[in-house]
Amino acid sequence: MHQIHLNDQLYQEAQRRASAAGFVTVDEYVADVLQYDLHAETENFDYLFTTERLAHVDRAAAQIDAGQGIPAEQVRDHFRQKRST
Repeated sequence: MHQIHLNDQLYQEAQRRASAAGFVTVDEYVADVLQYDLHAETENFDYLFTTERLAHVDRAAAQIDAGQGIPAEQVRDHFRQKRST
C-alpha cells in the first residue's frame, strides 16, 4: 500500500470533508476523490451515494411513507419566500 503526506491544514480539511461526505476514513475519501478526478471525463455520480447517504435517503422515504413528510405546497411556499428575500 502506498502513502501520501499532507500538511496539517490540508489533512484537517480532508477530515472535515470526509466526515461530511460520509466516509469512515480520510484515506477512503482521498482515494475516492482521486479516482473521481482520474475518471472525470465520464459523468458518474456514484461517489455521492455513500452507505450513510443512502441510509439517510431510506430513512427519509420511510418517514414520507409514514405520513411525516412536508406537503409539496409548503415546500413551494418556503422557496417562494426564500427567493423573495
